[in-house]
Amino acid sequence: MNATPNSLPSEIFKAYDIRGVVGRSLTSAVVRRIGHALGSEAKQRGQQAIIIGRDGRLSGPELCSALAEGVQLAGCNVIDIGQAPTPLVYFASHRLDTQSAVAVTGSHNPPEYNGLKMVIAGETLAGERIQQLRQRILHDRLITDGPGTYQQCTIIDDYVQRVVEDVRLERSLNIIIDCGNGVAGAVAPTLYRGLGCTVTELYCEVDGTFPNHHPDPSQPDNLIDLKHAVSDTGADLGLAFDGDGDRLGVVSSDGTLIWPDRLMILFSRDILSRNPGAQIIFDVKCSRTLPAAIRDAGGIPLMWRTGHSFIKAKLKQTGAALAGEMSGHIFFKERWYGFDDALYTGARLLELLAKDPRDPAAVFAELPDSVNTPELHIEMDEGEHFALMHELIDRARFPGGDISTIDGLRVDFDDGFGLVRPSNTTPLLVLRFEADTQASLERIQDQFRRLITDARPNLCVPF
Repeated sequence: MNATPNSLPSEIFKAYDIRGVVGRSLTSAVVRRIGHALGSEAKQRGQQAIIIGRDGRLSGPELCSALAEGVQLAGCNVIDIGQAPTPLVYFASHRLDTQSAVAVTGSHNPPEYNGLKMVIAGETLAGERIQQLRQRILHDRLITDGPGTYQQCTIIDDYVQRVVEDVRLERSLNIIIDCGNGVAGAVAPTLYRGLGCTVTELYCEVDGTFPNHHPDPSQPDNLIDLKHAVSDTGADLGLAFDGDGDRLGVVSSDGTLIWPDRLMILFSRDILSRNPGAQIIFDVKCSRTLPAAIRDAGGIPLMWRTGHSFIKAKLKQTGAALAGEMSGHIFFKERWYGFDDALYTGARLLELLAKDPRDPAAVFAELPDSVNTPELHIEMDEGEHFALMHELIDRARFPGGDISTIDGLRVDFDDGFGLVRPSNTTPLLVLRFEADTQASLERIQDQFRRLITDARPNLCVPF
């Protein structure tokens, strides 16, 4: 039966993935149709098989089954790696040479959500390509050469072996890992013990209800337990993972949260020592200290749009050696495959820290820092945040500031920056501020507050 617009909700087709509430906007029937479209797309591009895998959400098995049925309808073969972090789904597409993969995951969204992250013929689907997928379904541009074959395989052992072969630690480190009951818990303990670390596990049992805290390491409240555990045990480091294992949070031995843009300085210096002149990509939420550090290390900084799909596309286009986002997605092209992988990023961090005889806190303390805020959120109704964002850009007047609109509105001053951008996964505006001093930070925040409240006087601004 052909799909109709009402049976294929437009709101689930996001900017860089598909995501919705299970049983409402995202049903098995919808996922089956999407699978048929993905199988058709793969076949049209000369691909014969698609890797599929799923995170630990309770709806995962049902949706993964529907996805496989749809892919097979197109005559495309399915290789199901079962429950595994999203980076392992990507890894399997390289290891098994399919170049196509779909991860069934809701990432860091609440338990009632799920979704799809999609790679076809080596291209991570994003933006218009995702909208074209919906149009393919609505206009019945589907191949029916089925049935394709279905097989199951495990990839975790291959992945762990590949990382352990690549990453060498000069000394053992004592670490605590907090998987937030996400699917990273199925791999992280084995991986880091395989690297020679002493590992203490925190919430590593995979549980799609996320009973202990939300699996989003970009929010400081979700790292409180990890901070306490690091402090109580005297561990060298704490590593936290999001729900599907592609974003990393780090807690230093002194309890300090080490934001991903500061980690990117450490990684950039290391990579540029072997690859002088390489390009490093970062998203609009990152600190001004990052591009300065990249230049100082002999690299070429490039600021780009937030979103794992957009960053991966830019990485592929430019041939950059490294890319990273403030949210914790980090993409290594040097020595790795160029996809976002928090497990591998954690291993590379441990490698760098193990080379230095100092306490990790001393290593981090030498990185440039600033007065800054974490991500701040303004929650809105679905679609309203995009409308307001357009209005804010039209109203933007910042004397003395350098305005960028590649992703929302970022204004750089001589002494700091402010950013407001629309989330592409949930209906909210994301804000971040940074400055050389607290007084400068407050001045920049005041200008953004006036901009927002002039447009929406009744909106609650969280700063």
